[in-house]
Amino acid sequence: MSKQDLEASMQKSVESTQRMFNTIRTGRANSSLLDRITVEYYGAETPLKSLATLTTPDSQTIQIQPFDISALAGIEKAIAMSELGFTPNNDGKIIRINVPPLTEERRKEFCKLASKYAEEGKVALRNIRRDAIDRIKKQEKEGDFSEDQSRDEQEGIQKTLDKFIGLLEKHLADKEADILKV
Repeated sequence: MSKQDLEASMQKSVESTQRMFNTIRTGRANSSLLDRITVEYYGAETPLKSLATLTTPDSQTIQIQPFDISALAGIEKAIAMSELGFTPNNDGKIIRINVPPLTEERRKEFCKLASKYAEEGKVALRNIRRDAIDRIKKQEKEGDFSEDQSRDEQEGIQKTLDKFIGLLEKHLADKEADILKV
């Protein structure tokens, strides 16, 4: 695995964690809060983004306009059943979600959730490191690398891991600051 491949794998892991962070509520309305919601549409679980236009007309409202009006009831049900705790308001054409300000208790819960996602991201990064180091050790056994080359490669992999874990922790700190901002 080349250094570029290693960095690309780690970057994908960090981006995946960042997408998970985006699904956590802050005090403001954000359509990415609904990214994980799927709706049963003609017998298939379909992402909400594929069924409707999501907009935020103001900082406290998310507006959902389905492409197919027959999906309105399913969308409303999926949002109501989600763990987000939103109550959708359906006017027959558009669903509006009022995003209430967060309580201090909810803010702390969301910070814990963000920490959990960050830890999962770090585990994924460490798994990538482990696989890369295993490959280096195997190459050393086969005689492709000397012991010194192997050690240098492993140190390079560790430095790359440290860089991406630092990046992940920065994203976590930013998200926590965003959640705690009143």
